[in-house]
Amino acid sequence: MADHNPPAAGAATKVPVDGKRNILITSALPYVNNVPHLGNIIGCVLSADVFARYCRMRGYNCIYVCGTDEYGTATETKAMEENCSPKEICDKYHAIHKEVYEWFNISFDEFGRTSSFKQTEICHAIFKKLLENNWLSENTMQQLFCDKCQRFLADRFVEGNCPTPGCNYDSARGDQCEKCGKLLNPTELLDPRCKVCQNTPHIRDTNHLFLELPLLKDKLEDYINSMSVAGGWSQNAIQATHAWLREGLKARCITRDLKWGVPVPLEKFKDKVFYVWFDAPIGYVSITSCYTTEWEKWWKNPENVELYQFMGKDNVPFHTVMFPSTLLGTGENWTLMKTISVTEYLNYEAGKFSKSKGVGVFGNDAKYTNIPVEVWRYYLLANRPEVSDTLFTWTDLQAKLNSELLGNLGNFINRVLSFIAKEPGSGYGSIIPDAQGAESHSSTKALGEKVGSYVELYIEAMEQVKLKQGLKMAMSISSEGNAYLQESQFWKLYKGDRASCSVIMKTSVGLVYLLACLLEPFMPSFYRGVLAQLNLPLDLQVSLSDGDVERAKRPWEILPAGHKIGNPAPLFKEMKREEVGLFREKFAGSQADRIAKAEAEANKTADKLEETKISGAS
Repeated sequence: MADHNPPAAGAATKVPVDGKRNILITSALPYVNNVPHLGNIIGCVLSADVFARYCRMRGYNCIYVCGTDEYGTATETKAMEENCSPKEICDKYHAIHKEVYEWFNISFDEFGRTSSFKQTEICHAIFKKLLENNWLSENTMQQLFCDKCQRFLADRFVEGNCPTPGCNYDSARGDQCEKCGKLLNPTELLDPRCKVCQNTPHIRDTNHLFLELPLLKDKLEDYINSMSVAGGWSQNAIQATHAWLREGLKARCITRDLKWGVPVPLEKFKDKVFYVWFDAPIGYVSITSCYTTEWEKWWKNPENVELYQFMGKDNVPFHTVMFPSTLLGTGENWTLMKTISVTEYLNYEAGKFSKSKGVGVFGNDAKYTNIPVEVWRYYLLANRPEVSDTLFTWTDLQAKLNSELLGNLGNFINRVLSFIAKEPGSGYGSIIPDAQGAESHSSTKALGEKVGSYVELYIEAMEQVKLKQGLKMAMSISSEGNAYLQESQFWKLYKGDRASCSVIMKTSVGLVYLLACLLEPFMPSFYRGVLAQLNLPLDLQVSLSDGDVERAKRPWEILPAGHKIGNPAPLFKEMKREEVGLFREKFAGSQADRIAKAEAEANKTADKLEETKISGAS
């Protein structure tokens, strides 16, 4: 159940291998103008990480690529706010994202950036193919122009009232309303205002290039109809895609009047850049090309490579309609997405997580709570919004930590290892005992059958990217282990029937290792913690081959008799009610409010110190 030869640091990059399952995994590229919040983390990078770890554990040949999405209006806007260049904003936030994901143990094969030279090179190659194949058109469009700023305003430089009946949100962006989710054009906004100077812009004509989606409709629908079935697309992905198709495909503008982006390689459009939603998905390809010069073996090899893509529900049409249309239009043999895994929204306490408003717990907040990373990962994954929005609450986090991680999983492991570690006479002196006659031990045999079926259900769920269900199956094995220990009353058997007690202990310690393996994709630091307590090499690569699945039915055979375990210690710590109250108060309001509050308290303390000095001197 483990491979003793992990790949060495700096090992050769992976390319598809004939005869193996080759899986290319991407998660939506997080936008670089802000710190990711927990909703972003579960929505893309963490979910994809669990699946990538599962694929490696099963022995599939897989790579997981991601990176920061760096071009476009939002970066220019943020640069204006922070009074620096877009490049400086990207450098600053790329480093923050990288640090957050490292803390969350996200195991990218490559975490890159879309502002690379490779991005420009591959975008230009794709664009030229679309041009050659006559899938592009030129059109005059009306765009808002700000006289004060002397520039055309790209969609995110405009805010106004949402025109959707019944919505009336007063801070809708020019590309999308954050409240109702409707995609917009800036000219549709009611009472528009320039985001930079707050003046009212007016409409002017400007020339742009469009991708003629209606002409690609047949190719696109063939792809969607076959792949949504073959790849088992989630229901929310199918619904969002068909909603776009029902509305009728329209030509989509692929250029913008901006400076920060991939330049359009045509003289007439030299002052424009590609629209971020044309170039951002191409980032998956360019980031892979930074990982390996043989990137085409992954991206132009649909016969041998399965592409799995992870994202939040607001990104679906860009991955199921826009990006496939772009690739189909080139006429080249691209690896198109097979399976899409979409999450709904994770809401925070009473409202929505919001990057722009700073509401909720952010990636860089999580590590300062002193709640271990495995607890964060477990809670987010147990609460993964797979079919409907879910809610993050501190009391729910407390309940899951105390009852599921501590009361079920931690309790089972600690009872088993602590008993084995007891001195001879009351335990096994840390040596795993032999299990003579385990096959004929009825409750042990029954347990093995149950565990075997849970492992099969775990694999079935994980193959279908039903991560929450996979996690539930693994935790059910821990519940079965606890029931097995309780019913056997092993502590009494130790004196009266040592042979049966030894069977129960060897079986249970096998389950401890099996649980660590099954939970490694969800909580890699927990896996390493269990390895240490079992006194197994910490670089032991987790593995779950078909042979291991069979062995799960005979857990007494998983670890060898005579092996000396390490020192047992509690793996999880209880969260008290007072802590819940403190966290709720600490993370109330927006990040800006919290910073202001902290600064006010710091100033109050400084004033008190000053008063003390003055009164002391008088």
